[in-house]
Amino acid sequence: TFTDSGSGIASKKPVILNSDGTVVEVGIQPESLGSAAVFESALTTATGSAYDATNKKVVISYRDEGNSNYGTAVVGTVSGTSISFGTPVVFEASSVDYTAATFDSGSGNVVIAYEKVSADGSAIVGTVSGTSISFGTAVQFDSTVSQPYGIAEDTSAGKVVISYVDQGNSNRGTAVVGTVSGTSISFGTPVVFDTGNLVDADSGDIVYDITNSKVVLAYRDASNQSHWGAVRVGTVSGTSISFGTKNYFSDYTVYSGDDSIAMTYDSTNSKVIIIGGDGNQSNKGSAHVGTVSGTSISFGTKVAGFTDGFFQQGAATFDSTNGKVLVIYQDSSNSSYGTYYVGTVSGTSISFGSPVVYESATTSNNTAVFDSDQGVSVFGYRDEGNSDYGTAICQKNSGTNLTATNFLGISDAAISSAATGNITMKGGIASTGLSSLTPASDYYVQPDGTFGTSAGDPSV
Repeated sequence: TFTDSGSGIASKKPVILNSDGTVVEVGIQPESLGSAAVFESALTTATGSAYDATNKKVVISYRDEGNSNYGTAVVGTVSGTSISFGTPVVFEASSVDYTAATFDSGSGNVVIAYEKVSADGSAIVGTVSGTSISFGTAVQFDSTVSQPYGIAEDTSAGKVVISYVDQGNSNRGTAVVGTVSGTSISFGTPVVFDTGNLVDADSGDIVYDITNSKVVLAYRDASNQSHWGAVRVGTVSGTSISFGTKNYFSDYTVYSGDDSIAMTYDSTNSKVIIIGGDGNQSNKGSAHVGTVSGTSISFGTKVAGFTDGFFQQGAATFDSTNGKVLVIYQDSSNSSYGTYYVGTVSGTSISFGSPVVYESATTSNNTAVFDSDQGVSVFGYRDEGNSDYGTAICQKNSGTNLTATNFLGISDAAISSAATGNITMKGGIASTGLSSLTPASDYYVQPDGTFGTSAGDPSV
């Protein structure tokens, strides 16, 4: 006997078990947004984010301007479409900027790269425990002022790669390979991937292509007279990285600064997605779907100017549960509200749904990460409508609530909202009331809550 979660269950329907012990009918759930949650009651900038798959937690890194601009991190716990936070922890007791974070699956820890203002580029390893995080010792990856604009884990090589602007070397684009051991990190020799001036660290991003075992980074190429968007494909070997020939994802001037380039990796279709502020489209966001081959990358036809406002304060992540790309930005056409688009890749193109406002106020320093355990994207941002506080909100795409492990059984009879009723659990016999079944056939629960003789996704 189980209690319905509040939506009611029809007779002879497959049901799943919720984390709170209630049950709900299997079916397609609508797209939804949770409630915004403050993670820092002070002005926050330079946000980064990572998903700790070992501890099933979201980690947000940031500059806490309410505490001497110290580098700070906080652990978030997602439940459904709600997120709650532990107490923020300082990882660098000096002024920082340009934080970026990733998860290192080999050690089960989070790595945060950052600039110590007017000092150097450093990184530190954090270990999540419950709702808190502790840190090892910070290590320089560059002894001059260096602005990291991206960090990614190369799971094949068991390394992390940091891309940054080396101000001590004429602002050249540089990358360095880090090796995590426990709570320590060490670095190989930095490699210059472009001798041009990259302008600033806000105009770039980095992802890892798991299918091809390559690191892909995109940036605004200031050595190109028109400042087009450039791409490099990197191969990690040992503690170093080498790059193929420079490719361009854009034939337009990329908008300068303000996070005008965002990237994510579509693991369903094995594609690299790049969003750039398109100078040929009034700086609106244009989308590009890239296919890596060897040390090169090619692109399909761009989806021109799909955003309503020009693309700034942008970030992207991939919803691997539903195979969707999430793009967030500050919408200049709508009072600079925090806005997101859901994209679907097909071949070498991508299509987007209508824009959705996730915060009815000016948002900046946006970051996005996907919680694969809860099937939820988390947007972190500076909420300029609430004293510039660091804030986060959860977004869940429409899709089935069925997973490979949560199927419980079949309802014996209809169960009213919040009432109790009997469920014939998996392994039991539910022979009455089910119609149009073929004897001696295996049946599978379908994502929409029906039964079929072919396996659905997931296969249950």
